Amino acid sequence: MELKIQKEIFETFPDFIAGVVLVKGCDNQGASIQIAELLRKAEKDQVEKFARLESFSQHPQISAWRSAYRRFGSDPHQYRCSAEAIIRRVLKGDQLPDINKLVDLYNYISLKYVLPVGGEDTEKIKGDLFLGFADGTEQFIRLGGTENEPPQKGEVVYKDDIGVACRRWNWREADRTKLTEQTRNAIIVVEALSPVDKETVTAASKELAELIQKYCACETSFYLLDKTF
Repeated sequence: MELKIQKEIFETFPDFIAGVVLVKGCDNQGASIQIAELLRKAEKDQVEKFARLESFSQHPQISAWRSAYRRFGSDPHQYRCSAEAIIRRVLKGDQLPDINKLVDLYNYISLKYVLPVGGEDTEKIKGDLFLGFADGTEQFIRLGGTENEPPQKGEVVYKDDIGVACRRWNWREADRTKLTEQTRNAIIVVEALSPVDKETVTAASKELAELIQKYCACETSFYLLDKTF
């Protein structure tokens, strides 16, 4: 399985960078006190940082994703990128829940770097994973859902041969490809738009890969995709 990005994505969003972390043979079972401590620290740090801003829109990375959502026809006030969604949750005083080690670790990286991060179980992917514009006929059943909610035509989605794995770029994951405690092999994508540079995406991806190796006892690797590839 490969992650392939439609050329039209880079034509519309030329500054987009994806850090792709591949996970093989992981032990994703059980909870980790150490991972929980990482999350609590990241939550505390972001509460302090965002307290200095008058509004979310003042944060350049949040603003960049809001603009991207508008460009493919989604209202960013109604549909928020995953990084903004978890930060809002933390600022309300909530702690991010313990889901499983892979998800908890990518949530930590998302919080720390203010970047959308999401992952899929590669054993549940049919064919390759594509990031591109939806034609509007793809099947999508959201995380925890039971009904088909197909994307709008022109919406940015991750999809495989069966249907959509994540709608509105990084807004809502599909139930079919979600990471669970039984997940052994996974692909996790760290996403960035300007003003974030390659060095930052590399640092975030490298840290995530190393943390997964440490806490999930597995092999990891990572690479970057941008308009030059």
